[in-house]
Amino acid sequence: MYAAVDLGSNSFRLHIGKHDGEAIRVLKSVREPIRLAAGIDKDGNLTPAAQQAALNCLKNFRAVLAAYKLDAVRVVATSAMRVARNVTAFLPEAEQAIGHPIEIISGEEEGRLIYMGVAYAVALPGERRLVIDIGGGSTELILGRGAEIDKVESFSVGTVKQSLSFFIGGHVDAPSFEAAILSARSHFEDAAPPYHPQFWKQCYGSSGTARTIADIIVKNDIGREINAQTLDALKQRFIEFGHVSKIDMPGLKPDRAATIIGGLAILIGLVRELDIPLVQPIEAGLRMGVMWDLHLRSTRRDRREQSVQACVERFHVDERRANRVAVDALALYAQTKPASEQYHRLLYWSALLHEMGMVVSHTGYHKHAAYIIENADLPGFTARDQRTMSRLIVAHKGNLRKVVDVLADADFAKAVVALRLSVLFMHSRIDIDFTQIKLRFKSRIELEISRAWVAEHPTLSYWLEKEQEQWDDVGVDFAIRTS
Repeated sequence: MYAAVDLGSNSFRLHIGKHDGEAIRVLKSVREPIRLAAGIDKDGNLTPAAQQAALNCLKNFRAVLAAYKLDAVRVVATSAMRVARNVTAFLPEAEQAIGHPIEIISGEEEGRLIYMGVAYAVALPGERRLVIDIGGGSTELILGRGAEIDKVESFSVGTVKQSLSFFIGGHVDAPSFEAAILSARSHFEDAAPPYHPQFWKQCYGSSGTARTIADIIVKNDIGREINAQTLDALKQRFIEFGHVSKIDMPGLKPDRAATIIGGLAILIGLVRELDIPLVQPIEAGLRMGVMWDLHLRSTRRDRREQSVQACVERFHVDERRANRVAVDALALYAQTKPASEQYHRLLYWSALLHEMGMVVSHTGYHKHAAYIIENADLPGFTARDQRTMSRLIVAHKGNLRKVVDVLADADFAKAVVALRLSVLFMHSRIDIDFTQIKLRFKSRIELEISRAWVAEHPTLSYWLEKEQEQWDDVGVDFAIRTS
């Protein structure tokens, strides 16, 4: 049983679902209209009121999650938290409120998960499709075939900002609508060509915006589908009301009227700019994608593995060296007895990619690799994962002062020493026999190695002495003895 929590710019949502052999069946769904994007002030900070509303909701979600026996929980935050300047200070309190780590995902990762949710719901392996998701703070376009994504882009235009920027004070008129539509089109026009209908067979609208608009169109006898004509007719109905407070239509909850007008403008802009003949709303998207991703991880079909392998190939990593370091690093790490498995896979992937920076330069390659890992679009990885891997990679070589702020995390420090030693032994051309090496790390590092290694590999003593100096420089005692 899995739980997906989506901390969106407009609403916070929670899904609890169970894989029944073929599909994931949703057992519980909760939505709270937090309007987080509207709670960002002129300086780009979440206001105290917005933070408190978010915390209250997260505490409620924690109570819901506690009522189920869950195999995995993933909490993702999207556009509003991506852009809020004070999110770093707010995040620890938010994580404490919900009782789980919160991952602020990139727009591209958001698009990948959205597409995954749609692909598994549609279950048409060969279908060429465009998925559009209009959220509170951003809009994602994803082009793919079956389960495979060809192109994904995130655009910084969402329902909240579009509503607040063009329908000032809630007033709705024709000039405001046309200005909002034109603004939306300007976001997409440069990127539009690859998303035109000749490249796909079906267009799906995965967001609550698309589903709500479809519901309004049907329930108010405007039409039976989302197309240019029905969207324009709905726009005209909204204009006739004149103000969001007066909008009263079957299919539209009163609390959504203030933002659905911005969403309608964006959808009309997309339909016009991309020449979309028909948008099919679908009850699948980010949260369903998150649950499928959790399920695939549990069955060892982890998208992150594919991302790492793609990097290995793209950056011409020497796989023999990389695999050797990765295997040895995990074995050494296990000897240190970490308190949890938090860094286990991140250490393995970091070891596989530690030399990827050599494609840029052999001088300071670890810095190049660390920069690439932290800033690249790596499907399946969160920004936090990539930041951790970046720090592991930059720490595998040279002085440790650059990561001294995170060495207080005992498990992270154990991962660093395991990676550094595995690289050291690889450079010294030592095939490690783990019956002849012991690594402990409590208050200090204790390394016991074979006396024969020192005799057979003259540079080993030199490198180990340098390693002792680096750890001593950050206040960690490193004791070495031979046996």
